[in-house]
Amino acid sequence: MSNTSLLQPAVVFDCFAEVNKVPRPSKREEKMIAFLKEFGESLGLPTVVDEVGNVSISKPATPGHENAKTVILQSHFDMVCEKNKDVEFDFDNDPIETYVDGEWLRAKGTTLGADDGIGVAMQMAILRSDNIEHGPIQCVFTRDEETGLTGAMGMGTDFMHGDYLINLDSEDEGQIFVSCAGGVRTTATFAFPKVALPEGFFTFRVGVKGLMGGHSGDDINKKRGNANKILVRYLNQLLPLTDLRLLDIQSGGLHNAIPREGYALCAVPMADKELVRVQLNLLAAAVEEELSVTERDIQLTLDSAETAETHCMEPEAMRRMLLSLHAVYNGVFAMSQDIDWLVETSTNLASIRLQGEEVVVTTSQRSCIGSACDNMASVVRAAFELGGARVVTNEGYPGWKMNPNSEILRIAKESYEALFGKSPKILAIHAGLECGLFSEKYPNLDMISFGPTLRGVHSPDERLLIPTVQAVWDHLLDVLLRCAKC
Repeated sequence: MSNTSLLQPAVVFDCFAEVNKVPRPSKREEKMIAFLKEFGESLGLPTVVDEVGNVSISKPATPGHENAKTVILQSHFDMVCEKNKDVEFDFDNDPIETYVDGEWLRAKGTTLGADDGIGVAMQMAILRSDNIEHGPIQCVFTRDEETGLTGAMGMGTDFMHGDYLINLDSEDEGQIFVSCAGGVRTTATFAFPKVALPEGFFTFRVGVKGLMGGHSGDDINKKRGNANKILVRYLNQLLPLTDLRLLDIQSGGLHNAIPREGYALCAVPMADKELVRVQLNLLAAAVEEELSVTERDIQLTLDSAETAETHCMEPEAMRRMLLSLHAVYNGVFAMSQDIDWLVETSTNLASIRLQGEEVVVTTSQRSCIGSACDNMASVVRAAFELGGARVVTNEGYPGWKMNPNSEILRIAKESYEALFGKSPKILAIHAGLECGLFSEKYPNLDMISFGPTLRGVHSPDERLLIPTVQAVWDHLLDVLLRCAKC
């Protein structure tokens, strides 16, 4: 890492530097699995890799604490792989390049991987250290949290063997999470019947870029723009004004990220060449005003496009699809009736992509109430089915309900107050945590989640607030000590 050698706690940031040398895209984490297995074995600690690729490294208690309750420390080792368009980077082979920007640690044009590489680093630091007092510890590292929670889903009911679990995948220091939302993914597939592109048409590429993006759960209430909705809004604006034709559309990215950019390749009669520019200018002015606080760098672009493509989407099928995409709900659907600030239910229009003879649209729905999540998915399906799409909603993942008698929460809260002279915030999160799945497989496991402050996760703007790493590290070690002495 450049200019990062003096970061504290050094033992954690040294481990984070090691983690970021290992490619670990979601669903392609084989190199990271091998790295963790070798790491555990090199320390002479019991190391197990299960059939789906989760890794467990156990560390015995320090002398005198052998009879203490076992604490499971857990994080996921895959990362969201997003980069800026002008950055050349191979996530399957290149190490993440980081740098210090004031109090923040960032990556050079890519996601940082602190979600959840910093949790992995803390676990490694504890496993490697010989001066930390603790009871029995099991460090569990799960794969593919970001694109399906398949590591946690595939985990057996005998893989973890502890009393308390501390999930290190939260993003605000000073907050302890005790509940999370469940979620599902709804995918719509529209046929892309092709007809010949008429002669005398002007072909152009319209794009949206410069949006903040972010996590589709944690950031959904921050009034950020959705590149897909803006792009579709423009195309629907043109529908009644000209003979619009669609040749290609590639917009958005991962299902759990608010889309930052996208484009469509379109054509209109040559006589309407200026119309498309006028309409884009009108929309740009409107969107800039609507998102003036949250999206100051938004750009709507329009360029003439030379293409060898001689076919376009059949106009009526295109019209139904664009109207459906325009109508489908996006954003916060309902706020919690119990906690004023908490989003209860939301949906994210994540990606729209022409793939061969089909346009595949990916969305995700979240809610802390199971029936509300089902209803949100139903609302989304209805809009897509009215547009003629085939729609599939996956089984999703469960939420995690708060344990009102949590002993590990009491210990963590008392520890935080003793260390920092103030109370932590006890919260629920509008995002999926693996704790939801763990609560089904291990119903007696007492769990909490906390971590250092991250911003811009799932985007190249991802950054880690450096001072909060020390605070979380101090808190974690004190919690382990208190658990050992219970």
